[in-house]
Order: sequence, then structure tokens, then C-alpha cells
Amino acid sequence: MGYYNAARRSVQFRLRPGERRIILLIGDAVMAGLALFAAIYLWSRADWLSLNEFRDQRIPNWFYLLPLLWLILNVEMYDIRRAGRRKETMKGVAAAAGVSLVLYLFVFFFSEPNTIPRRGVLYFIVSASLLMTFWRFLYIRIFITPEFMHRVLIIGAGRAGTTLVQVLKEMWPPPFYLVGLIDDDPMKRGTCVEGYPILGNSSELLQVVDQHKATDLIFAITGEMCDDMFQALLLAEESGVEVTTMQSVYEDLLGRVPIALLRSDWILRSFVDDARANGLYELGKRLLDIAGGLIGVLGMALLTPFIGVIILIESGWPIFYTQGRLGKHGREYRIIKFRSMREAFDEDGKLLPDKDRMTRVGWFMRKTHMDEIPQFINVLRGEMSLIGPRAEISKLVSDLQSKVPFYRARLLVKPGITGWAQVNFSYAATVEETAVKLEYDLYYIKHRNLLLDFVILLRTVGTVVGFRGQ
Repeated sequence: MGYYNAARRSVQFRLRPGERRIILLIGDAVMAGLALFAAIYLWSRADWLSLNEFRDQRIPNWFYLLPLLWLILNVEMYDIRRAGRRKETMKGVAAAAGVSLVLYLFVFFFSEPNTIPRRGVLYFIVSASLLMTFWRFLYIRIFITPEFMHRVLIIGAGRAGTTLVQVLKEMWPPPFYLVGLIDDDPMKRGTCVEGYPILGNSSELLQVVDQHKATDLIFAITGEMCDDMFQALLLAEESGVEVTTMQSVYEDLLGRVPIALLRSDWILRSFVDDARANGLYELGKRLLDIAGGLIGVLGMALLTPFIGVIILIESGWPIFYTQGRLGKHGREYRIIKFRSMREAFDEDGKLLPDKDRMTRVGWFMRKTHMDEIPQFINVLRGEMSLIGPRAEISKLVSDLQSKVPFYRARLLVKPGITGWAQVNFSYAATVEETAVKLEYDLYYIKHRNLLLDFVILLRTVGTVVGFRGQ
């Protein structure tokens, strides 16, 4: 038992995904603060003033908010998988710097002369980009090492265990060090799952944990569990080894729910209770919807004359397009969008595919999601929310619920203009891709809160600016 006490002491130095995100956020905040100081110092040197004189005479109050804006623009970089790659880090920093410059130029050209400090903002953007790149590379160098990784055994080499191993093999850098698997099937003894060995059975579990210095066990058995395995897991947990389930690890790593591995009664046994939001959240979400809906409708009023004229010139009437969609609890409503396609038929009188009917202005609107601006009217009516699963037509829901497990569970909440699935996955063209997108939707429904909603809104801005719409 001496090892387990050591394991309990050493595991505190090994970091989970949530802990890594906190470290990244703290480091980014420190670098953004240093960038602000560097920008002020360089700016004051250029004007030949002391820091105190410069601070009192030149720096507007909003300038001190630049570090916060910088952190918001880098919200995409708190994906642990992306944070562990140098190439993704450079792309993320470059994107944040580019968006910062575009936003600044937009504000600069619409502001009164000599009211926006060009030099100070430029110094901040350059300093923040360099310092954050340095910190993120330092993070990769230090924290993406075995010393900071949990040593994990997967309990169960069946479908669930194999699925988790396949997920891990596709992830780089890996979230933890996988030692191997444990399974009671004598036919599997001495074999491998995707290159990882099956090291023993339930009676040998504690010995294997000791021999391989495992710090965590992931329970991945979907069927019945024998008493020996249950007792071995209890002894391991009592001795300082942490036991988690495959489903929770899958959700934490991918931000999705593993629908292919869940039992048919999962919706009633766990999901409904987990997905039931408290009244305070529902109130806050509705207030956010009303505020966002009012801003959206105001923007729509300003843009409709220009967009409407362009649509009329290119393809005529109508400007708007409505279609029946299913809302919360399967109630149907009419969604409102700017029209992005024209009616066009082939020689046999059949309607052409969507890609052949798309107008030029429609392509641009879809890439920037401008065609969805009229949906803010649906949000104000209470038929939709700013954030939720994508609204689908009744026929498509009926068709997909017979092919994709738990598909109708999306109707437990209001559909949204944007959502967790939309910012994490592109357009679903196949049943398999639809299943992956549903995993994201169910994860959102199960874990939704105002902080997650805020993150989705920020990531949606990045999608719009990056022209990644469908």
C-alpha cells in the first residue's frame, strides 16, 4: 500500500484538461497585462514623456480594456488539443492579431480625427502577439510532458473501451498517458487493442496498478460487471487511484455525448434530469435572448434596405424566405431568413440542387450567416433562442430519428441561431455526420449554462469573421 500513498501525493502534479485551461488563462492574462505595460512604455518613450506624465495626459480609459478584449479574441485557443500544437498556436495568435487590426481600423475610420491612439494600439497588438506566442510555446515545452500527465488504465476492452482508445489515438498531444487495458475475458488476455496491451483481469488489477504506477482508472464496461471487478475498483479508489467513467472522459475530451455507446433508456435514466435547467438560468437566458433579439432586429432594420436591393437586382422577389421548423417540444413555427437561393429547374422540370440555385449574394450571406439575421424576430417571439440546436424541418426530424439514436432529444430545448454543434462541426451531409453533430447538441443540452452560452457567442463571432459558414 506504500505506493498508493505516493500516488496520491504525486497525482497533484498531473493536470486534467480543466486545470490546463486555467493555467492557459492565467498565463494569457499575465502576458496581456505585460503587453499593456509594454505598449504604454514604448508609446511614452516615443513621445518623450515620463510614464506618470504620459498616463495622466494621453491614455484614454478604454485603453486599459485591451487585455480583456485580447483574451476574448483568443477564446478558440482554450481547446486543449489545439493549445498543445505550435502550428495551431501560431495560427490562433495571427487570427487574433488580424481581427484586432480589422476592428481597430473600422473604429479608427469612423471616429473623429485624433481621438484614437494609433501608435498605442499597434504597440499593444504586436506586444501581445509576441508575448502570448512565447508563453504558449513555453506551455507546450513544459506542460505537454509525461511528468504532467495522468497514467491511465482502461477497465474494459469491449466496444466502449475500444472506442475510447480510438479517440485517444486521433488526439495529439494526448490528454494522458494510456498504460493499457484490463478485461476479464480470458480470450483477450495477451492481446492488444489498437496497439495497447491488455495487462490483466480484475483479480490482477491492484497488482497492475502498482506495477505500472497508474494514477487513474477509466471504467468502460457497458454490460454487467462481476463482483470481483467491483471490489477491485473500490479497493483501488480507497487506495488513492481515481476512478472515472468512459462517458465522462469522452464528454470532457470531445465536448460530445457518445450516443452509440448509450443504452436505449439513457434519456429517461439520466439525461432528462441532467438536462433540466434551473429557473435562474432560464430567466437569464431569456433576458439574454431579448437583449440579443433587440440588437439583432435593430441591425436587421439598418441592413434590410441594402440587402433587399441587392437581392431584388440579382434575382427579384421575394426578399425574405419562410419555412416551417420544429421548436421546443416539437411545436412547429415559421423561421424567417433572407432568401439566398432562386427557383431553378432542369430540363425535366425537377428543382435543381441547392448549390446550383445559390445566388452570388446568397453565397456571401451564408458564409457570413447574414441570411439568418431575420431569425432575431423568431428569438423575440420566443420561438427560438440565440443559442441552441439547429432548427430542422418536421420531415427531416422524422426521417433522422429512425436512423440516429436519441435524435428527437434535441427538441427538449429551443432551437438556436447558433449553438455548440454549429461552432464545433461543419455542415452535416451524411447520417454519420448528423450523429456526430447530435453528440454536440446533447452535450450542450446536458451541460448548458450562461458561461457556455457566452463562449458559444464569442466563437460564433470568430466563425462569422473567418467566413466559415455554410
